[in-house]
Amino acid sequence: MRRMTWIAAIILSMALVLSACGTKDAESVVKDLDKFLNSMEGYSGTGTMTLHNGQQPQVYQVEVSYSKPEAYRIKLTNAEKDISQIVLRNDEGVFVLTPKQNKVFRFQSDWPQKQGQVYLYQTLIQSILLDGSRQFTTTDDAYVFDVMAKYNSTSLARQKIWLSQDDYKPMQVEVSDTNATVLVDVKFDTFEFNPSFAESFFETESNMQTSSNDVTEQQPTTIDPSEEDVDTLAPGDEGVGIDAGNVDSDTSTDPDGGAQVEQSTTDEETDLIEEDDATSIAPTTPQSFTAMEAIHLPSGVTIKDMTDIEFAGDQGVMTRYQGAYNYTLIQTEAKELATTLVPGDFVDLGFTIAQLTSGDNVQTLTWTYYGNQFRLSSADLPEVEMIKVAQSVLAEVSK
Repeated sequence: MRRMTWIAAIILSMALVLSACGTKDAESVVKDLDKFLNSMEGYSGTGTMTLHNGQQPQVYQVEVSYSKPEAYRIKLTNAEKDISQIVLRNDEGVFVLTPKQNKVFRFQSDWPQKQGQVYLYQTLIQSILLDGSRQFTTTDDAYVFDVMAKYNSTSLARQKIWLSQDDYKPMQVEVSDTNATVLVDVKFDTFEFNPSFAESFFETESNMQTSSNDVTEQQPTTIDPSEEDVDTLAPGDEGVGIDAGNVDSDTSTDPDGGAQVEQSTTDEETDLIEEDDATSIAPTTPQSFTAMEAIHLPSGVTIKDMTDIEFAGDQGVMTRYQGAYNYTLIQTEAKELATTLVPGDFVDLGFTIAQLTSGDNVQTLTWTYYGNQFRLSSADLPEVEMIKVAQSVLAEVSK
């Protein structure tokens, strides 16, 4: 009996020693993350984001950079579509840039303080710190947290976050719905804390010269001062940069319950679009128009009709949907830049940032993709379904 007791004591002692020398527990890691987040001056990372929306997965290359206190640069590239967009926050405001199409969109927003993204380190760490019911496990090289996902889409319920045991760098993130189905997956290839950025790295003009095929560099090219076709708003401006073709957010509804869209066309069966009072600047390179349609249809919804339209001299198409929900999707060839006031909230579509506005009981989601502007309007389509529809506008229409 004494021999067994002695052996048990030795085993217990060895276990305690190994535990002390091994990985940290959840409480220790959380305390470290809290201190580290407050002392961090910035970061830069690259990775791959995959959106699983029930159709073919959409893959985007992500480049994310941050410099304290509030400078952000996120570049999203889809190699298959040859599309690249940059979400930028600097001293002048919040911008969504599409350099290849020479488009600048300025927003009035406090992004990303209240609406963080899955590829932002602060958003991930804050979700760990704030979830008192967090779950914690370890792998050979990572601390893994399973926490609530607090994004602007109610379909995103939980997320698993892999952090390196060596330095707390993010390795992978999986965001799931209530059925534990992964909807968003981000895998980081590189990540560096407290890097040095060139003075112009977060400037709007410099980033407008970034090609969609370029790799993020610490020394971005400075814009040619003679370039006159870029919308560069002064810090004091209160407008929002959008494509010409954006109509007022106070959209009325048609008898079917969907959004009634005014359009500039000779077709007597359609209404008349009224142009916004805005100053426009034409880009140097004309863009071709490729009509696209939404792959996702909510249950009980069918296409009512599809109509060619013309807005401010630009080609476009309007598709109306009816059934359980009624909504209208307008795509226009955005050849111009304009400045106008459009209040609203940011909505993360994964591949870009959209703007959600409301008026007369109608919600309108506006975003740019493939060099064109899209407006999805409805009086009864839930926001969750609206985001799914927007994320699925990927297929070209054969007309």
